This record gives sequence, structure tokens and C-alpha cells, in this order.
Amino acid sequence: MAKKVVATLKKEGGVSYAKVIKAVRSEKTGAYTFREEMVPSPLVQETLKK
Repeated sequence: MAKKVVATLKKEGGVSYAKVIKAVRSEKTGAYTFREEMVPSPLVQETLKK
């Protein structure tokens, strides 16, 4: 059986990240699409305001 290796971005003293998913409405069709971004945790509120 194969062993699964999982890499982590967390290090002691490193920056923690958050995944931000926003629903964005298309100008042409009016349908909603989802935009995903990985941002540092302190900048989550700034990213959502855009």
C-alpha cells in the first residue's frame, strides 16, 4: 500500500493562509461564478472589500 505524503504551509513563525471564495456575477449572462484566492489571514477583510 502506498503512503500518502501531505505537504503543509504552516511553519513556526510563518504566515498562515486562508482560502477566500467569492461569488461574482457575470456582466454578459448574469450567471454567478466563483473566484477562489489564497490570501494571508490578516488580509482577508481587505480582499473581501474589493
